[in-house]
Amino acid sequence: MKPDLNSFVICDPGKCIGCRSCEVACAASHRDKDAGLTVGTMETPIVPRLFLVKEEKVVMPIQCRHCEDAPCANACPVNAIEQEDGSIRINESACIGCKTCMLVCPVGAVDLLPRFNKKQSGTAFEEKVKLVAHKCDLCKENGGTPACVKACPKEALKVAVPRDEKKDRNVKAALGLLDFNSDI
Repeated sequence: MKPDLNSFVICDPGKCIGCRSCEVACAASHRDKDAGLTVGTMETPIVPRLFLVKEEKVVMPIQCRHCEDAPCANACPVNAIEQEDGSIRINESACIGCKTCMLVCPVGAVDLLPRFNKKQSGTAFEEKVKLVAHKCDLCKENGGTPACVKACPKEALKVAVPRDEKKDRNVKAALGLLDFNSDI
């Protein structure tokens, strides 16, 4: 039996209107996850784990494909990126912000964002900035369907299950051959 392939979120660029609902939903679903401050305001940090690309010929979000032999995990010098429960996960507390994962990701799905930790020294606060890798985590900690998929008003996003996708394509191909053979 073949091993299961990791699921991932995929976009139909023909349906995507570039409204950024996916980014907002992603940021909102992760905002309470981390202690400390990050990009955005103190009250509402904005940390989407997908990135909307708006170019002349294409509008669609780019996000992690959860590669089975993930270049980001293979390149991480501190093993902060691992395969876990059918997805590639980043242990943000172990991440040293070296940027290697960002450079090797073939789809550009990894970004490094600042995390600010306020440490009190006397009466003033000092801001200490640490870069931490971020990418799509399929909303595993929130359970169920990823927030971006739920939020898309045009249903341009879906969770791709590679085994199911292949089976569907095989059935369509077989039906196409059936029609072709009946014409002979």
